[in-house]
Amino acid sequence: MQRLPSDKAELLQLRAFVTPDLAARLIELIEQDRRPSTLADAGDDRYFRTSETCDLDAAEPAVRSLEEQLFALNGIDPAHGEPLQGQRYDVGQEFKPHCDYFNPGGADWNRYCSVAGQRTWTFMIYLNEVEAGGATRFKALGKTFQPEVGKLLCWNNRRPDQRENPNTIHHGMKVRRGRKYVITKWYREKPWGW
Repeated sequence: MQRLPSDKAELLQLRAFVTPDLAARLIELIEQDRRPSTLADAGDDRYFRTSETCDLDAAEPAVRSLEEQLFALNGIDPAHGEPLQGQRYDVGQEFKPHCDYFNPGGADWNRYCSVAGQRTWTFMIYLNEVEAGGATRFKALGKTFQPEVGKLLCWNNRRPDQRENPNTIHHGMKVRRGRKYVITKWYREKPWGW
């Protein structure tokens, strides 16, 4: 894995983490069950997150295979993981700059964090290349990542003292041509239990 040389956040990438065949199967699953994406603590901006989302069935062989690969890589107790989620971005769709952790004291803090606690790590996998646009930009870190089939990005949503790290703010930039598919896996402080 390649680590971004920064003391502002732990951010790593690993190219070709997922094979093209597994990526294609995961895209098929996202296409089957996609729905408009939602937000915790949604504000007034209806266009903040315009992608579509799919909760992936843990019993599906492709999903099981990816979960096993993630555990082999990160060693994080699977009980702390949220279910795998797929996202689909069409032309013009984006997820404006945001952090993956929940805002302490926010409207949905109790709802989302009372059982499993705060999000710790994010593992995001690009499933395809995009004709134009669709990069992930970490403005505070001065780094932008382009989609590549099977490329994994992962970052720690916390600082060394365990507080939320605002330097992990990132922007799923607009797709200009083509379509973008990603898989996201979030981990929590405590077992998921939902």
